[in-house]
Amino acid sequence: MQEKIANILNEINEPMGTVLVFVLSITGIWFTIRTKGVQFRLLGEMIRLLFQPSNKAKGKKVVSSFEAFTVSLASRVGTGNLAGVATAIVIGGPGAIFWMWVMALIGSVNTFIECTLAQLFKSRGKDSFIGGPAYYIEKGLKKRWYAMIFAIAIIGQFGMTNNMVQANTITSAFNSAFGVDPYILATALTVLTVLVIFGGIQRIAKVCSVVIPFMALGYLAIAIWVIATNITAIPSVLSIIVKNAFGFEQIAGGTVGTAIMMGFKRGIFSNEAGEGSAPNAAATAEVTHPVKQGLIQTLGVFTDTLIVCSCTAFIIMCSGLYDCGANGIELTQIALSSHIGEVGKTIIAIAILFFAFSSVLGNYYYGECNVEFLCNGSRWTKSAIQGYRVVLCILVFIGSLMAIDIVWALVDFFMVIMTACNLIAILLLGHYAIRLLKDYQQQRKEGKDPIYKSSTCPEIAESTECWE
Repeated sequence: MQEKIANILNEINEPMGTVLVFVLSITGIWFTIRTKGVQFRLLGEMIRLLFQPSNKAKGKKVVSSFEAFTVSLASRVGTGNLAGVATAIVIGGPGAIFWMWVMALIGSVNTFIECTLAQLFKSRGKDSFIGGPAYYIEKGLKKRWYAMIFAIAIIGQFGMTNNMVQANTITSAFNSAFGVDPYILATALTVLTVLVIFGGIQRIAKVCSVVIPFMALGYLAIAIWVIATNITAIPSVLSIIVKNAFGFEQIAGGTVGTAIMMGFKRGIFSNEAGEGSAPNAAATAEVTHPVKQGLIQTLGVFTDTLIVCSCTAFIIMCSGLYDCGANGIELTQIALSSHIGEVGKTIIAIAILFFAFSSVLGNYYYGECNVEFLCNGSRWTKSAIQGYRVVLCILVFIGSLMAIDIVWALVDFFMVIMTACNLIAILLLGHYAIRLLKDYQQQRKEGKDPIYKSSTCPEIAESTECWE
């Protein structure tokens, strides 16, 4: 029965997913033109803002801009960075790496638009600001029913099914590397999840702000070492990637079309640009201008795909084992082991633990803020959030132990729905983000630290109550 349902869902997901990849690409090109390539022009400004000292008052319950960045990066950087990249190379050939990079460069502007909108239309929550696509759909488009569809889809995708996949990947990797009993690991993961998520966004943000830099820098250090010790092979590796991307040299059975689709799909799955997930984290930050968080979250796409995913790609390609018959996380483990010995499997298992568990935390919050949206301030809000936390912990335990073919199908199904809802919304509301970008740049030219005033967009002032 489960297999039958999974097959039906996959038959729906495949054509819809292909259409969405095309629409996401076109949307990215459109906003790149409208913003005059903001993702390229203001790269230096993104880095400056990321390391700008926080104005967070001591003892005040707010989420800093950097903490919001790490929460969104926690969700982005997960199994897709280690297993997904390997799968893209196996199915689409090395050329898929090139198109993954292209998708990050084009699609990153979608993140700028959606995260700027999330800041613009955010609301005040109990412990922080709260917002995301459901909020800007309701406030900007005045269509609560439409916003509710998105909210349900993201709870189903990130809040529930995606976390089952992340937990399953951790269990599988540790069982393979260390022979750890799955039940013991499932219990440990569930306890860790309970300890963090019941502390709300404040605790999630604090944990992510420590874990994310540590894991990203550690993995980057390993990749740099691999590249440095194989430096003479890099020109050849880059040549293979480019030739395969354009069909000049077919490797591992890849065709140009397959390489493009796999690169785009894996890029989207990993960096989530345009899906509507990162805006939920972006909205939590306390900043003086919405564009600040839009720019910082754009940098998150580059960090995920151009840095972390590229690390995996070069580890695999430099090993020369990309067509050895292995796939997914197994290929990544084999590739790293070829560089540093059997300890490579251990390192990848530990990396998966950090990558996937941080994704569980980021994904959980995306679900929580949308549960709160659906409750709409009713007296059931607190009970609904507590219930959601309990369900999530149960799913983490179950997901650690079960076969998850149908879960993967559900992940893709919910992703299609939420991405479609979000794309329509940002295309209709994107002009506000572009107007705010012009306002931000004008203030920067005047030597100011940009501050947004609701008078900039007076027609939506009543919907942007968090701004003066």
